[in-house]
Amino acid sequence: MASHLIDNKKLSYKEPKIEKIYYSIGEVAEMFQVNPSLIRYWESQFEIIKPRKTAGGKRHYTQKDIEQIHLVYHLVKEKGMTLAGAQQKIRDNRTDTDHDHEIIRKLQQIRELLSGMHDEL
Repeated sequence: MASHLIDNKKLSYKEPKIEKIYYSIGEVAEMFQVNPSLIRYWESQFEIIKPRKTAGGKRHYTQKDIEQIHLVYHLVKEKGMTLAGAQQKIRDNRTDTDHDHEIIRKLQQIRELLSGMHDEL
């Protein structure tokens, strides 16, 4: 699969190496290489992103929340959909959208593995 380029920048998502129960908004933003404000904005626009909030208002994201953000990231940043288009796709065809996204995510992991093996040769 070809790399997606927008403004000559390669889009990427850094999967967390260590499994934690909760991630801060800063950690999530770093995984996707976006500003925390974009994560907060997507949270306001997509019902599927629902992090826990402490009494002080700090957001705690679970692995499931991160997967939902990754789906939005894929549709908006990698596929170039508008927010309205991504919302419609998630609302109308959630099962197929999740399935397609999972296949793409696994292919990206295989690509990274093969690239790492190639670099070692």
